[in-house]
Amino acid sequence: MDIIRLCAWGYAALLGFVILTGYIPAFIDANDMIFGLFRRTWYADGLHLVSALWAAAAAMTSRRASELFFQLFGVFYFADGVLGLLTGSGYLDFGILINGVLNLPLSTRIFANAPHLGLGGVAILIGYLLVPRTRAAVHA
Repeated sequence: MDIIRLCAWGYAALLGFVILTGYIPAFIDANDMIFGLFRRTWYADGLHLVSALWAAAAAMTSRRASELFFQLFGVFYFADGVLGLLTGSGYLDFGILINGVLNLPLSTRIFANAPHLGLGGVAILIGYLLVPRTRAAVHA
């Protein structure tokens, strides 16, 4: 198994952990918010579950499927983080449709969107920088 498929397995595990954080009491505040920033919702859990299953399926299937996962997932999640940073609402959880533009403090928008910016940004790096650099090693 090559590095790209191993990274996809890592993303599957990480996204699974994201779901679990919503059910670990130490991470839930008095307002039932995860880390005081994220409301627990079935559609956010569903989004993360589908993303974790996509990563796992890609890792099981092939290197090419894993490459495509990182290229698409990275763009989707990073763009969601940018929209959330600018408007206070993302699109992957339908927040921009449900809540519209929110007048949140900049620090809240940064902390609330850092996970998608980070996950998406690293996925973009894997999908568009690491993939071509390691492709020659696979074909050698």
